[in-house]
Amino acid sequence: MATTETINYESAINLAIKEEMQRDTSVIFIAEDVRSFSPPDMFKGIDEKRIKSTPICENSFTGMAIGAAMTGLRPVVNLNIANFVYLASDQIINQASKLHFMTGGQMHVPIVFRVVMVHNQSNAAQHSDRPYPMFMNVPGLKIVTPSTPADAKGLLKAAIRDNDPVLFFEDTNLYANEEDLPTNSDHLIPIGRGEIKRSGTDISIVSISGCLTEVMKAAQTLQEQGISAEVIDPRTLVPLDKEIILKSVRKTGHLIIVDLANRTNSAASEIAAVIGEEAFEYLRSPIQRITTPDTHPAFSPALERPLYPNAAKIIAAVNLLFEAK
Repeated sequence: MATTETINYESAINLAIKEEMQRDTSVIFIAEDVRSFSPPDMFKGIDEKRIKSTPICENSFTGMAIGAAMTGLRPVVNLNIANFVYLASDQIINQASKLHFMTGGQMHVPIVFRVVMVHNQSNAAQHSDRPYPMFMNVPGLKIVTPSTPADAKGLLKAAIRDNDPVLFFEDTNLYANEEDLPTNSDHLIPIGRGEIKRSGTDISIVSISGCLTEVMKAAQTLQEQGISAEVIDPRTLVPLDKEIILKSVRKTGHLIIVDLANRTNSAASEIAAVIGEEAFEYLRSPIQRITTPDTHPAFSPALERPLYPNAAKIIAAVNLLFEAK
């Protein structure tokens, strides 16, 4: 019988890195102030040469990491706050994403970029972005957005073992969430496979990244109102598990997509387009998107908090849809 342990989202990520570094000596860790932001025992027994603490220069150490990946290493690069990924974007977009293509498949770039979304915590506009849609537009990159501890651990381990560059977007609002995880160090979740988090028959709700907490609250309230919501978490945005969403929409005929990113060109926009193209005949109502508006987050909690999707907005949208019927 498989054993489990209760672990939170943040610890699941650290454990995934630790286990992969212990399993494979080609895995290296690169970050600013490594010792300050890592658990004391995270790198116990691991050669110090495989741990690189860098200056505050994201573009430079990202380029260094890509070079290391080209030589056969498997770097895990912690870019910390999500907005810092912009500083490294030249290396990620012009080098990491393109080298496999430009070498005719002769070269792989097995690298993981941890992109930490710190929003709804009064970090103001320059530290509160959710930029995963921008990188969905770049061929050659895989985009992962886990919402539970088990998904975070399993997907990060899969990302480290993958031969392509992966952007791993983690949401700090989920860090304290706990879950029972298998203690098996080979707990993997395939990149590109979504999951039904809650079965339902009346409406499909696709939840992106950290939206899951509010979506599950909304689904429970809707159930008490007599509306059965099916909650789908894609877990990976590129490649996207279209079939799991299509199957749900064909069953329910209604779709709401909940996404923390800004509305224009969001992940919600892409999913809505896919369903509109491939399942239009099954829809019994217009697709609804619940997103963050196209504005920068303010420092003030009173101004920032109302921007993001929440259970009340989801419930109101569902009720309005069913009242219209």
